Amino acid sequence: MTEHAILAVGDDFVRTGLFVAALRAEAGVDRQIRELRLPWPGVPWGKVGEVHEAAGDEETLIAALSGVDIAVTHLAPFTERVFAAAPDLRLVVVSRGGPVNVNLEAAARHGVAVCYAPGRNAVATAEYAIGLILATLRNIARSHAALSAGDWAGDYFDYDNAGLEIEGSTVGVVGHGAIGAKVARILAAFGAEVLVHDPYADPSTVDSVPLAELLARSRVVTLHARATPETEGMIGAKELSAMPRGSVLVNCARGSLVDHDALCDALDAGHLSGAGLDVYPEEPVTAGSRLLRTPNLVTTPHIAGCSKEVAEKAARICAAEVGRHLRGEALANRAA
Repeated sequence: MTEHAILAVGDDFVRTGLFVAALRAEAGVDRQIRELRLPWPGVPWGKVGEVHEAAGDEETLIAALSGVDIAVTHLAPFTERVFAAAPDLRLVVVSRGGPVNVNLEAAARHGVAVCYAPGRNAVATAEYAIGLILATLRNIARSHAALSAGDWAGDYFDYDNAGLEIEGSTVGVVGHGAIGAKVARILAAFGAEVLVHDPYADPSTVDSVPLAELLARSRVVTLHARATPETEGMIGAKELSAMPRGSVLVNCARGSLVDHDALCDALDAGHLSGAGLDVYPEEPVTAGSRLLRTPNLVTTPHIAGCSKEVAEKAARICAAEVGRHLRGEALANRAA
């Protein structure tokens, strides 16, 4: 009987070669490994079938899965149609913090275990959030843009335009998971008073305050909550108006957490002195978006979780799950 193969589906971030090298380094993984490369990020991700934030197409993936019982991927679209066409498949491992590109109900119906890679980008995103806070608070991005355009912009030394310091400021961290907890520790090292709001946080490790209290007391609010039906639009006009005048909002989590029209209104009115966004309601942001013409808004293209270490770590986490599966051990990060 022919032994089944492993399929490694990479892209230009978590490269196929990283998956293959990690699988070869994992004890017990000595199978044939097939390779498939997806065009992301050169071609943006999107909805494929019924799954989101996926790259590639169902037809190509189905063809590659013939005779495969284990697949590791970053963004491949594992839909109902794909599972139905891959009867040998028994394990899918996704190198992301959540398997949003996998139909978990379909996987369960077809007897396929699904694992993911929590914490793969916690360090990268936490560091980036601090960088975005600094870029927004201290006029780094705005003054760079002015200087690049030939404007020395000495008015940043005007008292009303001067930046704010983290040390001595109250900073609110919304969400205290792997990323939010790291952000809180870094901010504390800067000398900030850190408030945390997370109704699911372990009370033995952190004191969670009500969101209304955090917003009212914080000069800076940084978002690190997961995208769920409960958190959708959690920062709207009411919440923004509750923040102190001149405060700053930063979001490196998910675009769905914020009402972006309300955010632009708060910036236009001068209620917020600035905001920093790495995530958006629709990605990529359209050229005519209000977000691209609102003053005092620092924008970056969803790269907070991007570092070489993230890609390498993600591949190793996936390979470790494959090793456990082949050795008959319990899976560490099983979603379904």
